[in-house]
Amino acid sequence: MLETLRAATIGQDRFVIQVRTLTDGGQAPLDIATAIADFVAPARTALDLAQYDFHLSAGPRRVVTDALRAASERGVKVRVMYNVDHRNPIPVPPPPEPDTVLIRSLGVPERAIAGVPDLMHHKYVVRDSEAVWTGSMNWTDDSWSRQENVVMVVQSDAVAARFAENFEELWTTGAVEQSGFVKPVPLDVSGKAVRTWFTPGHGEPLSHRIAKAIGRARKVRICSPVITTAPVLATLAQIISEGRVDVAGCVDQPQMHGVIGQWRENGNAAWKLPLLETVLRGPFSAKPSTPWRPDGSLHDFMHAKVTVADNVVFAGSFNLSRSGERNAENVLEIHDAALAERLATYIDGVRALYGPATIDA
Repeated sequence: MLETLRAATIGQDRFVIQVRTLTDGGQAPLDIATAIADFVAPARTALDLAQYDFHLSAGPRRVVTDALRAASERGVKVRVMYNVDHRNPIPVPPPPEPDTVLIRSLGVPERAIAGVPDLMHHKYVVRDSEAVWTGSMNWTDDSWSRQENVVMVVQSDAVAARFAENFEELWTTGAVEQSGFVKPVPLDVSGKAVRTWFTPGHGEPLSHRIAKAIGRARKVRICSPVITTAPVLATLAQIISEGRVDVAGCVDQPQMHGVIGQWRENGNAAWKLPLLETVLRGPFSAKPSTPWRPDGSLHDFMHAKVTVADNVVFAGSFNLSRSGERNAENVLEIHDAALAERLATYIDGVRALYGPATIDA
């Protein structure tokens, strides 16, 4: 489903936001490939792609690569960054292997960003310093057809400028840990309060920002594969225990079980277990997705990453996790009642599909 939630013109800064919500089986890969091609088509000067995973079957690949090649051939400067070579143990499914043959076949400048010490986890495109495609969706067939995801397309010079600055951090240094330092300054965009958040430079402040919004809210809705960052976990446990807030959400069950198993083994984060138990025994459901296996199994994870706290939305590539604070991630914070209602309804729809979350496998 695609909705235009805000369209206005103020001075030289255009602000139009569209949201696309994906569900398991709710759309075909070619639908998403066509949407990406439509986003790419108006490019006149530049397209900067930061893609954690880029691996497509023949039909969708043709649509997307044709659009990117056509842009390059008409003089658009196209650049592609992608994640490789993560070697650290992590509790969520291991990083994918982007199709480097596909990427190099585009004939445009490309850069592999080593996910060491942590992941280059972005999924965004900056077009002509005036528009951004971002969200939780990787560029894979499973992500486009079998996962819950949220995509946001924002037409705003100010927002695009901050994503472009983040792209240059990574493109220039090639180092995740040297990125995410674009300041999350408040933007007044067509009368709406907007912030762009990037990590790891602002990873911990982002978690605290989300937790603070949750703590002040009367209604909270969350989709996140895992919830492990301490400020958010503690705040959720508190408001659920007090019973004073309408709070609910959905996680991915195998990924949460992976986190819990690791915590029990190493003991370093065992203190979080009572908090997590309180949260998951609250009104949270969990998708029983296909557990990751090294044999190319189906990737049908609950993959949306969005928090709604009253009229404030936090949406992007950021899991509510400690590892998310250390990865290269992005989040849009937007204060907009219509957007908040739209995404809260989406989260409730996802939550209703699955049974209660559990602590033990």
